[in-house]
Amino acid sequence: MEEQVSRIYGIHALEEALQASMNISKVFAQTNQQHPKVKALLNECAKQGATISYVPMEKLQKLSKGRNHQGIVANIAPVSFVDLEEMVTLANEATTTPLFILLDQISDVRNFGAIIRSAVAAGANGIIIQKKGGAPVNADAIKTSAGTLFKIPICKVDHIKDALFYFQAEGVQLIAATEKGEQSLFDTDLKNSFALVMGSEGRGVNPSVLKMIDTQIHIPIAEEVDSLNVAVASAVILFEAKRQRLS
Repeated sequence: MEEQVSRIYGIHALEEALQASMNISKVFAQTNQQHPKVKALLNECAKQGATISYVPMEKLQKLSKGRNHQGIVANIAPVSFVDLEEMVTLANEATTTPLFILLDQISDVRNFGAIIRSAVAAGANGIIIQKKGGAPVNADAIKTSAGTLFKIPICKVDHIKDALFYFQAEGVQLIAATEKGEQSLFDTDLKNSFALVMGSEGRGVNPSVLKMIDTQIHIPIAEEVDSLNVAVASAVILFEAKRQRLS
């Protein structure tokens, strides 16, 4: 998944980034780099999964825009991802009734950002996305979310069903929004802990995912409208949950 990138320059900056466990996606180092400290840093970056590219001095000068790069420039993804177990632990420490959102391959980055913004505003405790097939976590997502992307834990899993199995084991209710859901949103008790699954713009929630769901709900809407945009639908459900929890 492509991520919005920020850049750091120099040995000390890269050292600090590693110590802070920042997500380093790519490192550019001067060709024939022989500095022992730089070589050690590059080895550590490689261990953590970063791509190492050896480039001429001219390339480093261009990347650093004239800054003192000391022969090394790194791309840092500003969004920190957490694993699912950590997300659930943090949520349970914050509240007795966590609320999670699972996005089943939402492809439009503007929808993705808008859902994040609503999730933070409604007090959700985490968002789970797939590593592949969904909207990128990039500058557009950050902009659309109005910066709230940094204010909620985000977890990437190989497949949404991996997270659903985990939530089932934890006793978290699984709810999916679908036009064919038999139960109305407004007849659904959302006061307890639950994980909400929202499907992609084109096909909705994957049928194989729906088989794992405890409750399928729909949002009552006027006959003149076929469906709601996924970001709007997410907001409606999230704030209905918030309303119930405040009452």
